[in-house]
Amino acid sequence: MITLLAFIVAIALLVVFHELGHYSVARWCGVKVLRFSVGFGKEIYTKRFKNSETDWVISAIPLGGYVKMLDEREGKVAAHELHSAFNRQPVLQRIAIVVAGPAANLLLAIFLFWALFIYGVPSLKPMLGEVLPHTAAEAASLQAQETIVSINEQAIPSWEQMSWVLLDLALQGATEARIEARTAQGEIVRHVLSLKALTSADLDENFLHSLGLQPYQPVVRPIIGKLVEGGVAQRAGLLMDDKILSVDGQNIENWKGLVEAVRAHPGQLMRLEIERSGTLRVLDLTPEATDEANITVGKIGAAPHIDQREFDALMTNVQYAPVAAFGHAVRKTWEISKVSLKALGKMVTGDMSLKNLSGPITIADYAGQSAQMGLVSYLNFLALISISLGVLNLLPIPLLDGGHLLYYTVELIKGSPMPDKVWEIGQKIGIALLVTLMALAFFNDFSRLF
Repeated sequence: MITLLAFIVAIALLVVFHELGHYSVARWCGVKVLRFSVGFGKEIYTKRFKNSETDWVISAIPLGGYVKMLDEREGKVAAHELHSAFNRQPVLQRIAIVVAGPAANLLLAIFLFWALFIYGVPSLKPMLGEVLPHTAAEAASLQAQETIVSINEQAIPSWEQMSWVLLDLALQGATEARIEARTAQGEIVRHVLSLKALTSADLDENFLHSLGLQPYQPVVRPIIGKLVEGGVAQRAGLLMDDKILSVDGQNIENWKGLVEAVRAHPGQLMRLEIERSGTLRVLDLTPEATDEANITVGKIGAAPHIDQREFDALMTNVQYAPVAAFGHAVRKTWEISKVSLKALGKMVTGDMSLKNLSGPITIADYAGQSAQMGLVSYLNFLALISISLGVLNLLPIPLLDGGHLLYYTVELIKGSPMPDKVWEIGQKIGIALLVTLMALAFFNDFSRLF
């Protein structure tokens, strides 16, 4: 229920802002707006305010919205209203009306980031964990527990920012990144990270792993902190605060070692040596066999004891004064917009996997997760989706704002409107492209889900 509600609120808010952009500039240009609809399909609620010519509508399918303006191409217009028809406006005014929707989404993102930066955004410090062997990070001599200070002289306050900057460089085709880092002892060191080995298949949500980079995590001791009710571990007699010393005679140094041992023995008897209140004990258990990513692994239903203070020390609060916060919000919106546009371009050219395309199901899942994490996470999610919506609508695809913008730009150059036949063909192409993209997005969603 939280996921559904968070998704509906997100879509409604983003659509309202987008369409308000079109509506506001249209009215400013003297264009009559017949309908402002949130959603598609059957009308659920309609309201016309006093002295207004616009029907404000909520429709059944909450996956978008539209503003319907007076236009001779969509119906007969009375002679006394021709001056307020959209198609009768100068081309620059029509361009302004079209651009206003995506611009409103980008402005919303700036406002949300600005508010978040003033309030303070809890973020993961850009501290490196174990550098993966045989990777670009190892070749660059990056070391565990080094904290990234800057990349190509751009300050890096968080792990998220580091990810965005490196992804932007990779999408630009850059061959290296100049990294300044601080060691655990406080010494400043410099590295040159090669990006040459990155392929189009690597440019997904795990591209940092391809470079050999992962965030630092404190060593988690092999001490039971939580047990699943009725799970394998509980049935075998394990209790909270039990310390696992060995599995089948192999010493266990940390929780990761225990997890690896359990996963490697699905459905197989294991002997655990544990320490409980200073006393050594031996327990036998058989991990439950579970399918995970097309392989069978073992699970016992236990979680580690976590020293929250160690994890809190890995977090930082990214916060700025109001004026500085606005500058950072504009820059962040611009950077994310660039990365999003480049990623879409790479998908079109085949240089980036179409598996990265997400649809409503994935967006709804992220909406629910961010809402459960708190208001800050949810607002950050809204800002990211608002940027995506703005950038997507600027693509030169008929039916989208970018398609209309393309037509009006051509009209501006050639001095006359595009023929109606071209508009009709464009509409058909646009519908085919959007249906294909939506089908692919749903396919990716279901692939991730199942």
